[in-house]
Amino acid sequence: MIQMDSLKALTESQTKTERSKAPVFVLGCGRSGTTLLYHMLLSAGNFAVYRTESNIINLMEPRFGDLSVARNRRRMLKAWYNSRLYSLTGLDKKTLEAQLDAECRNGGDFLRIFMEQIAHQQSMERWADCTPEHLLYLRRIKETIPNALIIQIIRDARDVALSMEKGFWIRPLPWQKEKGLEVIGLYWEWIVQKGREFGKAIPADYTEVHFEDLVTNPRETLARLGQFIEHDLDYERIQEIGIGSVREPNTSFHDSTSFNPIGRWKNKFPTEELKKFEGLIGPTLEELGYTLATKTSGLANSAELRRLRKLYRTYFDWKLWLKAHTPLGRLMVTRDLDWV
Repeated sequence: MIQMDSLKALTESQTKTERSKAPVFVLGCGRSGTTLLYHMLLSAGNFAVYRTESNIINLMEPRFGDLSVARNRRRMLKAWYNSRLYSLTGLDKKTLEAQLDAECRNGGDFLRIFMEQIAHQQSMERWADCTPEHLLYLRRIKETIPNALIIQIIRDARDVALSMEKGFWIRPLPWQKEKGLEVIGLYWEWIVQKGREFGKAIPADYTEVHFEDLVTNPRETLARLGQFIEHDLDYERIQEIGIGSVREPNTSFHDSTSFNPIGRWKNKFPTEELKKFEGLIGPTLEELGYTLATKTSGLANSAELRRLRKLYRTYFDWKLWLKAHTPLGRLMVTRDLDWV
């Protein structure tokens, strides 16, 4: 008869084995270092190499609807085949479609199936995803891929805003074009808080890491993340393999003579805009351990900033709901897919 201590040890061993093969989602606000951390995982070995954002849960599934319906699945496959999302997989269509027909009932199934096939093709045991906007879909991810492990990477919003402003990711409403940096700051706060709120519901499967820690103290930071995902994230090996942005930094500042992604805002953020920016999201920056550079006492309560905050938080929530629940949202997603 198996003793209770032995049974407990056996259960813990099985759980560890399962966790060490679980998929890992590296998520966060755009320009926060998701690609860098994702490429570090790939460079560590035993992860399927798929060097792009999948965009399955945030774009493909909302666009094509219930994937348990064969017609919807075929329409989605047709669009997917015509994009680099498929061409980068290297997968055989016939083999893929056979498994999709047998097992795919939702976006999570679709993502899992094609990533597992890539892993098998490359003789790897697990896979990861780094679609930043999937941070808004954690509930759906955990519903459809229950063993998913979530890492939210968080970067100083002031650096994020300056980087995002160059790429037109988040745009202010047409009559507020001069508020670009402030709107990006509000988006950063909104998406980071969305991820953190859901993370509280899955504490065993969710963790956070600061981009600044990953850059300035990579060995210790990777060791902690390695324990969380039960994977050997050996810094020397990662540097030696050097996939993608590990070797060639993914920076928006092409005029930079050296790669120094921390604290750029100190020299590049206009003073008056910085004061308003910190007035809007200063409490969240401080909560996350970032020191404010301006005196914002009372500014956050100004009527102008209160109206701006309410407007854009409502706007972001509204857009997210539209994407998931309405035909208009599907048109919005179709437009977004044109960028994939």
